[in-house]
Amino acid sequence: MSRDHDLPQPPGRRTLLKGAALAAGALAVGPATAVTASAATGTAAPHPAAPPFVNPLVRQRADPFVLRHSDGGYYFTATVPEYDRIVLRRARTLNGLATAAESVIWTKHATGAMGAHIWAPELHRADGKWYVYFASAPAESVWDIRVWVLENANPDPFRGTWTERGQITTAWETFSLDATTFTHRGSRYLAWAQHEPGMDNNTALWLSRMADPWTLTGPQIRLSTPEFDWECVGYKVNEGPAVIARNGRLFLSYSASATDHHYCMGLLTVDADADLMDPGNWAKSPVPVFTSNDTTRQYGPGHNCFTVAEDGRSDVLVYHARQYKEITGDPLDDPNRHTRVQRLGWHRDGTPDFGVPVADTVTVPGPTAGSGSHSALGKENA
Repeated sequence: MSRDHDLPQPPGRRTLLKGAALAAGALAVGPATAVTASAATGTAAPHPAAPPFVNPLVRQRADPFVLRHSDGGYYFTATVPEYDRIVLRRARTLNGLATAAESVIWTKHATGAMGAHIWAPELHRADGKWYVYFASAPAESVWDIRVWVLENANPDPFRGTWTERGQITTAWETFSLDATTFTHRGSRYLAWAQHEPGMDNNTALWLSRMADPWTLTGPQIRLSTPEFDWECVGYKVNEGPAVIARNGRLFLSYSASATDHHYCMGLLTVDADADLMDPGNWAKSPVPVFTSNDTTRQYGPGHNCFTVAEDGRSDVLVYHARQYKEITGDPLDDPNRHTRVQRLGWHRDGTPDFGVPVADTVTVPGPTAGSGSHSALGKENA
């Protein structure tokens, strides 16, 4: 999620992501205080420490999405283990989401379209209305997964009527999921994951401008395809894009590989002044920026979003991870990917410092059986 109005002035010289700097960010635990976006100018100053985050924040909620609305509240949605509904929580603080009441705002269809695999919902505010982007499949063909949109004109997303705006039409009728939307320089964009016919992958990352919150204008460009070893473990996957604008650049994080402990995050970057629709303007990190950690005992971190702390300035990383490495059976059938939050730091060169997935602050029960969270596992190709 970007805050374009907060974007600092771009530096005089473009700084591309460097593998060494990103590797350092993936290995070093960030401090308790966050660095402001002015770090790119060398004048960084720490913010006062916020209350410690509760982790895990929300149990058995994968693919988390947190929006801090203009009313000051935090709105939360995520994939539920049953894959059958879209839920919403609201709280005045991030930690408050842990115990906030959860409402079901939409339920899958019994038959036909939107009848199975309700995955990765995101809640966005656009043109004075609320929108939920999510993935689903027909009840009779559960791997024909596509991106769909709900709309609610009520100022309160817990009230009013959620209207089904339908499927987002892309260039191909192929496996697609994990849509997110953002605005930049007056244009709205959609980023998502999709399988491209003829490509030797499960999903790549795509970008298109939008005519309205449910219609692409085209063209759609490929931002990234799995190419490094760490993106191709188990499955060749790039998915779960999330965007943050800082320090004269846009950073797009994404998740890669199968959803066991190999699941990890990569990063793309582009100058804020560049044409986002030119793939050549995007630089890709050759190393993952956020990975499993044996010391903190967090495994498979990924499918993140970005939000801001209660001070309105400190950036926060929201993601899911498991608390164990060994999984019995298909990771899709394991429900224990929990929503987690931690401070997002910034390197002196203006690039994000993800650190490592932090250790638990509360005790949770051990592994339980059941249906779990998702990845673009390419079942349509199995």
